[in-house]
Amino acid sequence: MADPVLHPDTTNPLHHHQTQPLKEIAIDYTPEACSHCPNSNTITLTFDHRGGARWRTTTRFHYGTFSSLIQCPKGNTNGLNFNLYLSSLEGEKSQDEIDFEFLGKDRTIVQTNYFSGGNGNKEKIHHLGFDASDGFHEYVIKWSCDVIEWLIDGKVVRREEKKEGKGFPQKPMFLYASIWDASCIANGMWAGKYDGSDAPYVCLYKDIHVPTSTAVK
Repeated sequence: MADPVLHPDTTNPLHHHQTQPLKEIAIDYTPEACSHCPNSNTITLTFDHRGGARWRTTTRFHYGTFSSLIQCPKGNTNGLNFNLYLSSLEGEKSQDEIDFEFLGKDRTIVQTNYFSGGNGNKEKIHHLGFDASDGFHEYVIKWSCDVIEWLIDGKVVRREEKKEGKGFPQKPMFLYASIWDASCIANGMWAGKYDGSDAPYVCLYKDIHVPTSTAVK
């Protein structure tokens, strides 16, 4: 078998992190709704009567480039949230986090956000120019000690630099992805109200890459 192709990260000249295909994941809940094929580097998340599922890397990483091709679910996805994000620990109130979040009510947009010490409220909406369910598109997070970049199909859609006196993600983080019913958020104003008429809803991830040298044991 050939060695994995390594991709240089040029976000910051001080951080030339290389990446490699993701080989191992942990499934946080509903393992029967998540399938992983390491050989093809694909992961499938399904939302149906069982609810959703969430996968993550088995180790945290301290900076680097994280990427995946994603095809979002089709049909009436109102109420659902599907995503790719970094978090120091999902559900912890003081978490650091960097997000791509798709809102089921409108698959032509994506929301980015980041948290430091549990403080977020830095949401921005980006118009994709396509329906995220129509095919695979590449979503990339590049994170260094003083810069975050979000890229879609090779184009930087957002860049945030660390500012004096302001919080910035610095804790080692897992790479996560999930699909869940977000109807309860803002009484359905955020992602819509779940309908479920087109279940099961399948979110596909492939060609997932993580840093090679920044894993934290």
